[in-house]
Amino acid sequence: MPSIDSISDAAQAAAFRRLVRHLQHRTDAQNVDLMGLAGFCRNCLGDWLGEAAGLSKDEGREAVYGMPYAQWKATHQLPATPEQIARMDESVAKNRTDAALDEALDDSFPASDPPAMTEPR
Repeated sequence: MPSIDSISDAAQAAAFRRLVRHLQHRTDAQNVDLMGLAGFCRNCLGDWLGEAAGLSKDEGREAVYGMPYAQWKATHQLPATPEQIARMDESVAKNRTDAALDEALDDSFPASDPPAMTEPR
């Protein structure tokens, strides 16, 4: 059975690019909902990319968003509801307690803006 470590870097990179393009297309998928469901969002992905590539946080996020983060936020981000924030907080808490997660994940959560900053400018 293949593991992530046995799959070529080229195949992994192609899958990553497809994921990023999918997230760029699906602007209706709000970061707070991604955080609430999976414990990571576009910001996290951009931060991880930036860290891996030696880019700044802003540069990593811009690569993932396809535009400056502030522009995406102003154009696509909706105000978070109390229910969305509660789901996000519950989901992110699982990241901190799941021993199977990589230490890098622990250090980067939550990469998303705090709930007080979820409203567009």
